[in-house]
Amino acid sequence: MRNYIIKRILLIPFTLLGILALNFIIIQFAPGGPVEHVLAQYRGMNTDATASISGKGAAVTEAGKSNYQGASGVPEELVRELEKQFGFDKPPLERFIKMVKDYALFDFGKSFYQDKSVAKLIAERMPVSVSLGLWSTLIIYLIAIPLGIKKAVCDGSKFDAVTSFLVILGSAIPVFLFAVFLIVFFAGGTYLSWFPLNNLTSDNWNELSVWGKIADYFWHLTLPVTAMVIGGFASLTMLTKNSFLDEINKQYVLTARAKGLSENQVLYGHVFRNAMLIVIAGFPSLLIKMLFTGSLLIEVIFSLNGLGLLGYQAIMTRDYPVIFGTMYIFAFLGLILKLVSDITYSLVDPRINFEASQN
Repeated sequence: MRNYIIKRILLIPFTLLGILALNFIIIQFAPGGPVEHVLAQYRGMNTDATASISGKGAAVTEAGKSNYQGASGVPEELVRELEKQFGFDKPPLERFIKMVKDYALFDFGKSFYQDKSVAKLIAERMPVSVSLGLWSTLIIYLIAIPLGIKKAVCDGSKFDAVTSFLVILGSAIPVFLFAVFLIVFFAGGTYLSWFPLNNLTSDNWNELSVWGKIADYFWHLTLPVTAMVIGGFASLTMLTKNSFLDEINKQYVLTARAKGLSENQVLYGHVFRNAMLIVIAGFPSLLIKMLFTGSLLIEVIFSLNGLGLLGYQAIMTRDYPVIFGTMYIFAFLGLILKLVSDITYSLVDPRINFEASQN
């Protein structure tokens, strides 16, 4: 296992390099870059703001030939100054090499549109995404494991059929649709105003007591975490049920029952330990899903300032340093958690040998 871990750690830099290279190439051919975004503002959406960047006032003259859409009627000096400001005055290969060197030191540069470094923006938004992902994953496990065990014990009963219908129904409802439903009914959308929107804390956070801060934190988390949990516990519930059913039908369970052990002793003394191996080992993988894919829509819908919303806003404004920075952090944490997941599988079940599977 040690050799496998070393190999995986050594592969992380090369994987990150490949991800950076692929995304950098895609960006070169993507229309509507930051220069074009500012030029569009200059030509009518926000002329004053871009004029202050150029220092040329609001005068508009005919530009020469340009590779940018929307550059017609814009001073050539402004286009060149924008290229220099955003770093596009250098060849792509030179820009990519510099980015790789900086990213190796976790230096992600500065946002194009916010007067902050990308690292600072990520550090400010990280607690929101971690809160959503961690609490959603824990609650999913707390619901899915007991429910899956109960369904396995009552396999084929009315309880099993009804809960299966509800579980499938919950997984079939899109997360964003359920989130909108929660907002409409419980967050002042149309009916009740029980829960707040925006941020994970209230404006008077610093004035609250310790218990008041804890209550306020979970008050803000209730709706977004509920929306994520509804769409995430179905697969784990069915996995738990099937895992227990597989173990219940094995010979050692029949032997334990023949010895006169009670059903609870058989279930929790023997079956539980073996059946839960694959369920517990999957915790890091589920956390990856909740952190990187589940929280994006939730952060956008509930206006939570997490990494998902930060990345979405950066894509809309073509803020390339933020796009690459958040993507790099997502990829790096994903690779680390995937390695932790494999290690966990090996620890809970020594029969799993990743080194042999690579040979």
